[in-house]
Amino acid sequence: MKVKQVIKAILFVIIFLFLLQSVTYMLRTNGNIKEIFVGFYAEPEDTVDVILIGSSPVYPYYIAPQIWGEYGIACYPLSSNQQRPRAATYLVEEALKTQTPELFVFEMRQYIYPESTMMENMAFTRGATDNLKYSWNRFAMINDMVPEVSERYTYYFDIFKYHSNWKTIILPDQYTAFSYERLHPLKGYTVNTTVVPSEGKDRSEITEVMEIPEEQEEQLYRLLDYVKENELNALFIVSPMKLASEEQMKFNYIKSIVESYGYDFVNFNDYYEEIGIDFATDFYDDGTHTNTLGAEKCTAFFGAYLDQNYEFEDKRDDERYETWNAAYKYWQTCREEALQAINDKIVREEYGEIEVAE
Repeated sequence: MKVKQVIKAILFVIIFLFLLQSVTYMLRTNGNIKEIFVGFYAEPEDTVDVILIGSSPVYPYYIAPQIWGEYGIACYPLSSNQQRPRAATYLVEEALKTQTPELFVFEMRQYIYPESTMMENMAFTRGATDNLKYSWNRFAMINDMVPEVSERYTYYFDIFKYHSNWKTIILPDQYTAFSYERLHPLKGYTVNTTVVPSEGKDRSEITEVMEIPEEQEEQLYRLLDYVKENELNALFIVSPMKLASEEQMKFNYIKSIVESYGYDFVNFNDYYEEIGIDFATDFYDDGTHTNTLGAEKCTAFFGAYLDQNYEFEDKRDDERYETWNAAYKYWQTCREEALQAINDKIVREEYGEIEVAE
C-alpha cells in the first residue's frame, strides 16, 4: 500500500512539474526574442550549418532565408538585446544539444562596453536566461549572470515574473509554445521598415589599439578557450555601426586577441564600400541597427564571405530543408514589400524616432 502511495506521489510531482514547465513557456512574454529561441528549438536535429551568437547586432542584420536562397547554407541566430558576453558559452552548449553546426559566429560589439551598463536593466539578462528551455545549463547560466542570490529563484522559476500574463494563455500562438518549439517563418529574422538617417565615418585607417573593459577581456578569453578546447570552428565579427575612434581601437584590440588563437576576425566597419552601407537610409535608429534595406546589404556581404572562406554543402535540394525553401519564398514577398515601404519613406522623408537598444 505504501509503495503505491509513493508511486502516486512521484507521478503527481512529475506531472505537476511538466505542466508547470509548459505553462511557464506559454506565459513568457511574446516578442522577437522569444520567437527566435522558440524557432531554434523547433529546427530538426543536425540541420543548422551556422549559428550566430551575440546581441542585437545579430538578428536585425543577417537574413537567414536570403543566405539560404543564395547559397543553400542554413544559418540561425541565437541573439537577444544587450546580450552580455558571459552568456556566450552557455548558448553554445545549448545549441550543441540539438545541432552540430560547422561554424559558430560571435558578434563582438558588446565586448567593448562595461558589464555595469548591461546590468542596469536586468530585463536584458532575462532575454537570454528566460528564453532557454529548463535545463542544468540554464541553471548554470543564471548562477553566473545573476549576482543577487536572493533574486535567482525568479529566474529559476520565471513563472514568478510572468504569472501576470495569464490572460494571454488563450492566444493560439501561446498554445503552440507549449513545448517551446515553433518554427520561425523567417528563421529568426524580423522585417523592419523604419528609417532614421544618421552619419557614419569610415574608421578603417585607425590601427591603434585600446584595451577593452577587464571583465569583458576575461569573458573573451573564456570564450576562446572554450571553443578551442571543444575544437569548434568559429568566426568573430563586428557588424556595421556608427563608430567612434575609440571603439575602432577597441575592436582592433579584440582582433589581436582572437587572431592569436588562430581564429578569423572580420570588422564589417572596414568594408563600408564593399557592403554598400548608407547611414542615411540603412538604419532604423542612430546608426546602430539596420532596417531591412541595410540588412539585405550586410547579409549579401556575410553570405559571400561564408561561401568564399568555408566549404558548405548546398542543401537547397535536400528534402529535409523544405521549411527553409518555404522561408525563402516568404522572404521574397516580405523583401519586396519592405523595400518598397522603405523607399517610400525615404522619398517622403518620413523618418522614425531614434531607438536606443542593443
